[in-house]
Amino acid sequence: MSADKLVMMANQIGRFFGPQQGDPAVSIADHLRKFWDPRMRAAIVAHLEQGGEGLEGPVRQAVQRLAALEKTRQP
Repeated sequence: MSADKLVMMANQIGRFFGPQQGDPAVSIADHLRKFWDPRMRAAIVAHLEQGGEGLEGPVRQAVQRLAALEKTRQP
């Protein structure tokens, strides 16, 4: 899946969680972790590491959080 498509999907998720209570970045990261395929998660993290063009504020924070979670889970 292309990075543009992943960014679009992640930003849509971010817009959904934005108006809800709590930290939207936590909710977005949790959603990505639970429902995105590991390859999709790896691709969005790689996109962030290459600058993260197009990722909206809370989504960027969520992907940073996801990246940190992924690194702590690797042996």
